[in-house]
Amino acid sequence: MNRSAISLGRILGIPIGVDYSWFLIFALLTWSLATSYFPAEFKDWPVTQYWIVGAVTVIFMFGSVLLHELGHSVVALRYKVPVRSITLFVFGGVAQIGAEPPSAIAEFWIAIAGPITSFALAIFFSLLQPVVSTFAPVLALAKYLAYINGTLGLFNLIPGFPLDGGRVFRAVVWGITKSLNRATLIAANLGRFIAYLFIIFGVWQMFSGNFGNGLWIAFIGWFLESAASSQIRQQTIHDLLEGHHVADAMRRDYTAVLPGTTLEQLVNQHILGNGQRSLVVKQDDRVTGLVTLHNVKAIPASDWSTTTAAQVMIPVTKMKCTWPGAELTDALGEMDRDGVNQLPVMDGYQILGVLGRDDVISFLRTLSEFRRH
Repeated sequence: MNRSAISLGRILGIPIGVDYSWFLIFALLTWSLATSYFPAEFKDWPVTQYWIVGAVTVIFMFGSVLLHELGHSVVALRYKVPVRSITLFVFGGVAQIGAEPPSAIAEFWIAIAGPITSFALAIFFSLLQPVVSTFAPVLALAKYLAYINGTLGLFNLIPGFPLDGGRVFRAVVWGITKSLNRATLIAANLGRFIAYLFIIFGVWQMFSGNFGNGLWIAFIGWFLESAASSQIRQQTIHDLLEGHHVADAMRRDYTAVLPGTTLEQLVNQHILGNGQRSLVVKQDDRVTGLVTLHNVKAIPASDWSTTTAAQVMIPVTKMKCTWPGAELTDALGEMDRDGVNQLPVMDGYQILGVLGRDDVISFLRTLSEFRRH
């Protein structure tokens, strides 16, 4: 879960969180509904009722966004693709899918599941309206949610990666070309083009007198362009690393310490002294665990002199590791999936080195220099 998100618990084992930016959009949407939309649609309500119905509607709207993301997540899990978290934020919500889908058809169904969920909710709230027509507050909520879910479904079908429509487009291109890399680059570049159209249209709206809506549209375009550009960069990194193995980038000069070494000794002699970010714990020439900078920082500095490496280390039975023949792209994906920055490189019970993100970055820099020549 992102550190800027507040945890709401888990659904289907998936961590659910709310980014702090959500509170800004919650306040703005509540204000807009309470002072503009509902007074125009439903006359003569008390002011307090407008605000209460507005706030409840926004909560239900983000509940719909959560269901949209759960739609993606359920299908992803069906294809055994891990889902790291779902976070609600200023632009709606995002499900952090932990790996690429195994096939074009899997990508298609994972992507389309979100819009299908939104359209199903739009139909549900449309059918609910005649049932609650005599109770104005619930009718107001149902009408707005039918509209917003339909809009959400349609918006996400725009073929601009990383929107759902862009992922559907990528799945189609992937199926035709049989190349995920090529499909990703084509879809991401189309996404950038559509993002620029949003920005241009937003700026035009701003200069036409519709400043608020224009600014919001341009801001959405900027967000989509940033996301698409990020995807292109990730694909470029993937292409550079393709065909290279962990043994090509791993650091062989790892530091080993005894289980009884205190954290104070670790910090003074190895972390501050030599800039080490992870330390292998060995006993009788056998690996027993791994101590990372994160493990050390979790202990108050006042306790470093009495806390040993064995007390804070990740035991070897729970230690995430890789092997020298593994693909670098797979190892990097494993780091992302498990939220770790270093992977011990093992051959059976023998440690050969450590692969860290900084090692991969250094290797990428070298590859880029050779490519330029």
